[in-house]
Amino acid sequence: MVKLIVGKKGSGKTKAMLESVNNAVDIEHGNVVFIARENRHTFDINHGARLVGVAEGGMADFSEFRGFIKGIMSQNYDITHIYIDSILKIVADGEGLVDFINTLDSICQGNDIKFTITISAAKEELPEAIYKFIA
Repeated sequence: MVKLIVGKKGSGKTKAMLESVNNAVDIEHGNVVFIARENRHTFDINHGARLVGVAEGGMADFSEFRGFIKGIMSQNYDITHIYIDSILKIVADGEGLVDFINTLDSICQGNDIKFTITISAAKEELPEAIYKFIA
């Protein structure tokens, strides 16, 4: 399952995600990963979640980020939930968002894993093809 949390900057997306991460640590039967552009949320998330800070400058494109995600998954087969905060700030080139989301959805089908992603944009600014994933 892929779930998108969308909204303009300052609308409380990250706060909602951090609460969800902390709840997931208590209820998931596997490992929870939180991917962010930087490590500033170190003290905001439960120590049971794995915080992964993406290097400064982020990823060049969604193909590179897809490889990054698959690398994380290959290191730990017990991951049940991956949270990605501010994906459009992590990936420099926003082209390919629809394909990336669809790839994550395919990964969910083959594995028992969930993705929750925040996007700093109004729903109307996003492609209609991903509306079905918006919470």
